[in-house]
Amino acid sequence: MDRTLDPQLLVTQVLPQNDQHGARDLNVVALLQEFWEKKEKRKAIFPSESLVAYESVPSPDPPFVCYVTLPGGSCFGNFQCCTSRAEARRDAAKVALINSLYNELPNRRITQEFIMKSVQEAVASTSGNVDDADDPSTSIGAYHYMLEANIGKTMLEFQELMIVFQLLHWNGSLKALRDTKCSRQEVIAYYSQYSLDERMRSHMALDWIMKEEESPGIISQELQLALRELEESRKAGRELRFYKEKKEILSLALSHIYSDCITSPTHVDHLNFTLNGYH
Repeated sequence: MDRTLDPQLLVTQVLPQNDQHGARDLNVVALLQEFWEKKEKRKAIFPSESLVAYESVPSPDPPFVCYVTLPGGSCFGNFQCCTSRAEARRDAAKVALINSLYNELPNRRITQEFIMKSVQEAVASTSGNVDDADDPSTSIGAYHYMLEANIGKTMLEFQELMIVFQLLHWNGSLKALRDTKCSRQEVIAYYSQYSLDERMRSHMALDWIMKEEESPGIISQELQLALRELEESRKAGRELRFYKEKKEILSLALSHIYSDCITSPTHVDHLNFTLNGYH
């Protein structure tokens, strides 16, 4: 369901490249902030300086990495190899701005036509049955149910809701809920009321700590996978929140596990290697 854009292609099509400085002279950071201020103002929400949040990955040397999180939680990063933190910030803002603008197009709204096409694609990709779309107890039926419940929203808005369920599936919580005989409709209705916050992250981190007790090393393995997915997706210009949230949850779990033995040099080296991941 990842319908974000190829930034390399769009940069050449949308941002100015004809003058000697090209897109570098375009203040994409200010444009992104202005875009979301106007958008939130239309919703009668007072504009805030914290609408768009930037996070630079600590690193003493290039290439530098920067993430930008939009209102609602969608996250993007710089896809180019950047030799300065300022350049990484601009590049991340560029990717986020292009996707923000694209998300305003009519074909990015969830409509009945869009739902029909998406369900058909889901059936084809899972070798399922189109009749499953009318049965909320099936995966395709649950997906259909969620799309119907979000008619009129944009794809980024829908993605923000889906992130919670993606993480619950990854974390094993959805399977645990099915084992308690909760229906998919009940699960969807319950978690649709909640946003992804520190409390939910802490609960998921606790689940991974319990998994670590049963299978030592599983958190480090999952974290390395999440870091690799995050890096690959960032370089491809895709939306990053799912992979970034996995990284944050697993890092939180590791920080709790190592809190009692952090003074040991061996544990410090291991923790730093695991958290720093790929460069």
